[in-house]
Amino acid sequence: MRPLAVVGNVNVDLILGPAAPWPKAGTEIIVDHDELRVGGAAGNSALAWNGLGVAFEIAANVGNDQFGRWLSEAFGARAASWPVRPEQTTLSVGITHPDGERTFFTTRGHLPRFSLGDVLAVLDGAKLSGGYVLLCGSFLTDDLTREYDAFFDWADQHEIAVALDTGWPLEGWTTENCDATRRWLSRCAIALLNEVESTTLACLEDPAEAAVKIRSHMPDGAIVVVKRGPHGALAIGADGQCIQAVAPSVKVVDTIGAGDVFNAGFLAALAKEKPLATCLKAGTEVASRAISTLPRSYGSSAPKEPAQ
Repeated sequence: MRPLAVVGNVNVDLILGPAAPWPKAGTEIIVDHDELRVGGAAGNSALAWNGLGVAFEIAANVGNDQFGRWLSEAFGARAASWPVRPEQTTLSVGITHPDGERTFFTTRGHLPRFSLGDVLAVLDGAKLSGGYVLLCGSFLTDDLTREYDAFFDWADQHEIAVALDTGWPLEGWTTENCDATRRWLSRCAIALLNEVESTTLACLEDPAEAAVKIRSHMPDGAIVVVKRGPHGALAIGADGQCIQAVAPSVKVVDTIGAGDVFNAGFLAALAKEKPLATCLKAGTEVASRAISTLPRSYGSSAPKEPAQ
């Protein structure tokens, strides 16, 4: 199996809900569920890999408070070299709704100060050579994002394939944010996008056509994945063919981090050099299980390869 690592945003999630309708200002409501858990795109993917029994490394930072200590303890030895920032740890409060969707309130916290130096203090390029690094949280990790060119140079030097999932920009998909994402993808081997991101970046309505256009601006052999929620996922691989996977029908409990969990399942299968169709199936099955279980479960059995 090829080595795996994730780089990006790890923070604390406080999940409350479900809440409906949205309460009026000055009022108080009682909800049925609360959960304090590791969050952030990098954290969610790492938890999924851990739940699947997959070997991986993770580069992140934490704030100098009780939440920072709690996050480090959650990752044990993997967090031994994580830098501790003087800022408070980033906290996201997620309010879930009866349909499984959610609303987030997030503090800036420690994430903007995550840097390339922090990454290189944790990851050994030689050990990751020939593997995959999932890069996420681009619009939250300000210091690292400014150093992306140097990060891509480091990955190229060690023959590490970068899989990019930027996450949602705080200002929305402005022209500036779209241009930046296209520049980053020109250095990446894999794009992991949701449907809105892909169609917005490509200025096309059809997600499959959007994936083809995005791939045309990426390196030879690149893979573009479009995550479509209950509609499954599709991918354009090195041969230019569109492959699709149908998501299992499940009762949704909590969609938070669904795309991040998909990323983990997809890359775990890809690291085992499974066919692209099998990788898509792995991502959709792991994500579907995660959003339909409480406490969250990821399963451990690999999906069977689709019949030829």
